[in-house]
Amino acid sequence: MKQSQQSNKLRFDGQVFFIGIDVHKKSWTITIRLNGMQLKTFTMEPNAKQLQKFLKKNYQGGHYFSVYEAGFSGYWLHHQLTELGIKNIVVSPGDVPISNKEKSYKDDAIDSRKLARELENNSLKAIFVPTPKQSATRQISRLYALQSNENKKIRLRIKSFLNYLGVEIPFEVGSRWSNRLINWLEKLELKNEGDRYYLDQLIKNMKAKRKELLATLKLIRKNYADHQVIKRLRTIPGIGLITAFTYYAEIMDIRRFDNENKLASYVGLIPSLKSSGNRTRVRGLNHRQNKLLKFRIIESAWVAIKNDPALTSSYVSYIKRMPKQKAIIKIARKLLNRMRSVWINQKEYQIGRMI
Repeated sequence: MKQSQQSNKLRFDGQVFFIGIDVHKKSWTITIRLNGMQLKTFTMEPNAKQLQKFLKKNYQGGHYFSVYEAGFSGYWLHHQLTELGIKNIVVSPGDVPISNKEKSYKDDAIDSRKLARELENNSLKAIFVPTPKQSATRQISRLYALQSNENKKIRLRIKSFLNYLGVEIPFEVGSRWSNRLINWLEKLELKNEGDRYYLDQLIKNMKAKRKELLATLKLIRKNYADHQVIKRLRTIPGIGLITAFTYYAEIMDIRRFDNENKLASYVGLIPSLKSSGNRTRVRGLNHRQNKLLKFRIIESAWVAIKNDPALTSSYVSYIKRMPKQKAIIKIARKLLNRMRSVWINQKEYQIGRMI
């Protein structure tokens, strides 16, 4: 009797199911489509194994394709779904086609239906999903950037406080944040006990943040300074360890960008265009960008123009017809092209190349 029940159970061998997942911390809203039909929309607990169990129970023998939008939840769900045999992609929310009605009326069910529909229509472009190991490397890069930014903020608070008190740093002490400057701050005599206490707390905080930053830098040097890609990138004038490491951590696979324009667009070093009829208007830099990588490349461009004759010549030529800020963006773009070339060709950079 049991064998008879199993043989009579509906099967969907060879059928392709498209699944849109609207992801939230406490629940998922799921839409399932087959052959242009919306079969079911429902809410479930956020559990990949439970979803697989539901699909196999109700649509046994089918091929399952799923999609969700990149967001707070990262990529762990993608890896779990893939391991469970569900072919998943992750998409950028801004790249999902949306109707006027969906713009006006937005809820979880509508979002999951939209994802399932566009997945079936083959109109979605998957973003690059790093492996867990690659993701961990990227987190180190972003931690260093966060710690560096916090360090700068504390230094600015100290300088602002000194300005508030009318205290100037002596020339012989110097404005760079050396041990000499820190020792001077610690011995600085202030009239009010409250001011002294406030400055001491800022200094204490700065020392702690500085220690954290140096520990992360030590980790980067230990684990990545001898990486072949990073070593080659550092042969380019202006590219130091942190810029090379950030570039490697954020990109991971340089061949996912077919050409220089796609890489520049990802970084945010390409202008946005607005076309209407026969007119095309060039606007500012595209707002879609990798802010951290863009900052590092532009920062390195200022160094590169002082150390590479080819870039020095280009920069001098640019500033004759445009502001310095626009000129440095063009230099940054050239620098980015060099980095791409070095990575793809797996060769050290030759100074003076006109890329």
